[in-house]
Amino acid sequence: MSGQDDTGTPNTGEQLDAAEREEAKRRLLAQAEAERIPVQETTRAVPDRRWRGEP
Repeated sequence: MSGQDDTGTPNTGEQLDAAEREEAKRRLLAQAEAERIPVQETTRAVPDRRWRGEP
């Protein structure tokens, strides 16, 4: 035994899990950015006349 304690370092499986989570996060953020609609392209919703209480 070398006497070194490796409890502070994550094992290979944990490192792979962390890398996969980061990659999934990047993919989700990229997808959300691609599907985002700029504010300038949105319109203000105007209620239908029959719901405004006007005859």
